[in-house]
Amino acid sequence: MYINITDSETGNNKGSCGDLVAYLEKENRLPDNKKQEHWFNGERNNIKPHEVRIGIDGNIAKLGREDSKFFLLNISPSRKEIDFLMDTYGEEGAKEKLKEYAARIMDEYARNFKRPGIQNNKDLLWFAKLENYRYYSHKDREVKNGTKKAGQRKEGPQFHIQVIVSRKDITNRIKLSPQNKSRGRNVEHSKKLGQFDQMAFKQCGETVFDRMFGFDRKLKETMQYANIMKNGNSDQKARLHTFDRLLERGAIPKIEKGWTDRILFNPVQDRPTVLGDIFSSFATNGPGLLDILLDPVQEFGGQATIADEEERKRKRKKKGRGK
Repeated sequence: MYINITDSETGNNKGSCGDLVAYLEKENRLPDNKKQEHWFNGERNNIKPHEVRIGIDGNIAKLGREDSKFFLLNISPSRKEIDFLMDTYGEEGAKEKLKEYAARIMDEYARNFKRPGIQNNKDLLWFAKLENYRYYSHKDREVKNGTKKAGQRKEGPQFHIQVIVSRKDITNRIKLSPQNKSRGRNVEHSKKLGQFDQMAFKQCGETVFDRMFGFDRKLKETMQYANIMKNGNSDQKARLHTFDRLLERGAIPKIEKGWTDRILFNPVQDRPTVLGDIFSSFATNGPGLLDILLDPVQEFGGQATIADEEERKRKRKKKGRGK
């Protein structure tokens, strides 16, 4: 499951959302479109485009000209997740389940701010649109090697959901920005400023999906695994690889369904207790193999990772010039 938060797919979220709403209506304008996809939120499934524009544009009390007025969330299930939903619920059923899933994700979006009065999707002003297709771009490998052309529709089901969410809450009083990563200097300061942990929010997409639909996600398919394999050190990667091989061979007992969620998605400080509960029968090898899951790793796609990568590039260039 891929979840991303951007300013806007049209590149401007400091003014009206009208251009974005019009852009996201593109599939409804296709000549071969047989069914109109309406906008939806946690309350309605038949929202008109002008209602979205008026709602978002009118919810900007005390926001300045240069302030963000809204954000765009992209909720994109993997092909394996889409196939699972279609096999379980059928094509139309899969679409409806994805809409229900989007509402649960917006619950998590709200709770992630840790702000009093912001508890679930009903405390937010948001509108979502299910899209059926994706298209090849110049960045895709198939376009680069000449097997596909930019703009050509991708094969197979490509269901995904775009969400426009207001910077202000449903009451038009509280500012909420997922770009605010402040943790504050103490607990009370953090409560006052608010905070948003993008890594935790993105990871919750997997947890919510798995629990909601009973999806059996393998370790290699988790975001935490990708995070460690991309940003972890060589020792961490080697131990995680060993752990994965033991899982495949059945050398680690699966004491309860969803135990990998408990390890991967619990706060770092709680993981020793979780591991102690689950792997009590695996005490001999457990600590050496599983401390990888206790070590902090740079956030996948976070600002620190980007900054560190830039610093590494700068040092490599400097070292090259010194030769």
